[in-house]
Amino acid sequence: QVQLVESGGDLVQPGGSLRLSCAASGSILSINGMGWYRQAPGKERELVASISRSATTTYVDSVKGRFTISRDNARNTVYLQMNSLKPEDTAVYFCNADIRVVGYSRTYWGKGTPVTVSS
Repeated sequence: QVQLVESGGDLVQPGGSLRLSCAASGSILSINGMGWYRQAPGKERELVASISRSATTTYVDSVKGRFTISRDNARNTVYLQMNSLKPEDTAVYFCNADIRVVGYSRTYWGKGTPVTVSS
């Protein structure tokens, strides 16, 4: 049984920072791409940032220069450092990962961690 568990979401003032973590556990052979998505109330889920196993990264335009995605392959963990937060960053943040287990590979999702940016 593979699980992804996010942590680090909180209430923060505009201009503040947060660091989200997402740890994968279970019978994992390897993890390829990992990513962070977010879903604001009334909106569709959007990809915020992704990182390959070799650490190639992509970002949605709205977070470029403010957010940094990174990963620790030894710990099966992906991080999202969020700086200069804005009210429009308010959302539930989900991580996902393409994980290989014995016999197959598939994409797994965490349950999300809420981020609220408000004064």
